[in-house]
Amino acid sequence: MRDNATEVTAAGIARLAGVGRAAVSNWRRRHADFPRPVGGTETSPSFALAEVESWLRKQGKLAEVPLRERVWQQLSGHPDGPVTALTHAGCALLLIHDRPPVWLDVSAGSDERLASMLPGALRDVLTPRFGEEPAADASGVPDTPAAVNTPGTVHGSPGTPRPSAVNTSAAVNTRTALRTPTASELLPSAPLLRGVAELAAELGARQTFEFLLGRHLDANPRQYTLTPAELAGLMADLVGPARTVLDPACGTGALLRAAATRPDQRLHAQDSVPELAALTMLRLALHTWSTVRGATGDSLRADAYPHLHADAVLCHPPFNERNWGHDELAYDPRWEYGFPARTESELAWVQHALARLKDGGAGVLLMPPAAASRRSGRRIRADLLRRGALRAVIALPVGAAPPYNIPLHLWVLRRPEKAPAQPEVLLVDVGRFAGEGRGGPDWRAVREAVLDAWQAFGRAGRFAERPGLARALPVIDLLDDDVDLAPARHLPPPTAADGAEQLTAVRERLGETLRLTADLTPPPAAGARPARWPLTTIGELARGGALVLRTGGSGGHARVAVLTDHDVLSGTAPSGTLPESDEEAVLTEPGDVVVPVLGGGSVARVIDGATGGAALGRNLVLLRPDPAALDPWFLAGFLRGTANNRQASSYASTATRLDVRRLQLPRLPLEEQLRYGERFRALDEFERALRHAGRLGEQLVRGMYDGLTDGTVAPH
Repeated sequence: MRDNATEVTAAGIARLAGVGRAAVSNWRRRHADFPRPVGGTETSPSFALAEVESWLRKQGKLAEVPLRERVWQQLSGHPDGPVTALTHAGCALLLIHDRPPVWLDVSAGSDERLASMLPGALRDVLTPRFGEEPAADASGVPDTPAAVNTPGTVHGSPGTPRPSAVNTSAAVNTRTALRTPTASELLPSAPLLRGVAELAAELGARQTFEFLLGRHLDANPRQYTLTPAELAGLMADLVGPARTVLDPACGTGALLRAAATRPDQRLHAQDSVPELAALTMLRLALHTWSTVRGATGDSLRADAYPHLHADAVLCHPPFNERNWGHDELAYDPRWEYGFPARTESELAWVQHALARLKDGGAGVLLMPPAAASRRSGRRIRADLLRRGALRAVIALPVGAAPPYNIPLHLWVLRRPEKAPAQPEVLLVDVGRFAGEGRGGPDWRAVREAVLDAWQAFGRAGRFAERPGLARALPVIDLLDDDVDLAPARHLPPPTAADGAEQLTAVRERLGETLRLTADLTPPPAAGARPARWPLTTIGELARGGALVLRTGGSGGHARVAVLTDHDVLSGTAPSGTLPESDEEAVLTEPGDVVVPVLGGGSVARVIDGATGGAALGRNLVLLRPDPAALDPWFLAGFLRGTANNRQASSYASTATRLDVRRLQLPRLPLEEQLRYGERFRALDEFERALRHAGRLGEQLVRGMYDGLTDGTVAPH
């Protein structure tokens, strides 16, 4: 199949040419030779990628399609869908990574030759990495034996023999997550695979796969529940080094990737979504030489590893699932600590994890906070505590993982070798390290606080109390009618002295800021008639070379802070993250002007030395003025004019979008620009002082309420 089979939408064309979607609509109306739609719908048509590229070059609107963009458009417009294309690309990248000479031989010649020879070459790579594929039946579907169904007791004790069966359902469906694609399946992907190989020669096989996977996840945020890399790393550190690791709800493999630190490891993945399990296997194989096993199926209903005794289990299970198998799994031997109620799917995952651990093995699960206090789960929680299976409950800050609006918990488990004499449980609350707005928590502080407390607790089984942060509590103190494990309900508040000192410090900083605000108050403006300057637009200035215009990307590096649109609107430091990839990020420099394009507000921010070097986030446009032609403060100030923004904005049914190229500036000599720039700079300093005073005021008011209600502040 020819490259022409790859389709691209109007949004994709706009990305290729570096313009807005409105420009693509104008081209379609004004140019009779613009390529005709080949698919899609009347309101959202798609076009042949090769025809679009040819037209753009002929019009001088595109010198050459960037390789990354071309490969991404081939993947996203694949006739069998982007997930199939991504799986085929991952298989080819693994071949390139493990046996590059074989790829060079297979890819020589026509697409048909490539598609016919590739399955055999892939089988020689996939089998050593992932094990033998099951034989296919007459329909071509792999024939995988079902898990053995053997009834067992519901409850047990540390001395009870380990159950070998996991499912009493009559219909069990597990199968390997990745099979070798056939020649007919690979033929439509041949042009994509050649582009992927070319990109791998530039970036490397692993980086290429991470770039394409990150782009896909970023383009479909509602389809996937992701585990942030920082949280995955923390969970892996809590279980410690492990030779055998299981993730029974692996998603895109973030947890297993964080745990993959040694070549002698065995990594086991399972997910109910076939494509996620396959992508996880490929991702892990490209990152490590560890043994990787992956399976498709619901781990609660159809456990693919019924006889596994792992050193560690990491899991970010689905939350609030009522259809988790309550009716058919009533006599499953995994429920050693009690049969979970229909509303307690998370406690089913906890017991599944414990059933797959060897004696003394450790597990960490991400849990909703309600699982620590719902009355329907109190008996199971009590048994987990009595027998020493639940070792710690850690309350994370808001924004640590989706859903971002609630403070999730980590449950640290240990498969008990014997019942502890006087068990204690560690309770930690690091909610104080939540970041402002949507920036996410202070992960460095979270990591240090959690690991310090866990390591100190693990060495002795006891822990010196840290008021407001961590406490080891005897299990007997929690075995009341509620068995409420929410850390905030059991941690003592900070000492009164500490609270009074903090409150005094906040009050002093607020007083200093208010005095500074009064000093910075701008003088009243003198009355004058509106000026009639000759005007130009940002688009004209960009074409003339007076400034460079760049848009925010969708990929970056984990160690580079990202300036988000929320940071620009609130005047805060860079606080965002983007999916890690090797796509080139747009890095800010001092003197750049950054403008948000969504929300309808008139905001522009001049980058200073503290913010310079951050990656530009989505929905932001960066303007880099030539200092010989434009003063950045003059530029930012005039971009903030209300009338200027109104005439450059377009409106959809639910959002306002700013076309930065249409924003206007007066044509003034540089000397006059500098005078305006100084005034705009003074206004910006005044605005930042007001913001800081507002935040300090809120902090002081909250501290006063807390002090009056807990007795550390007297009413007089």
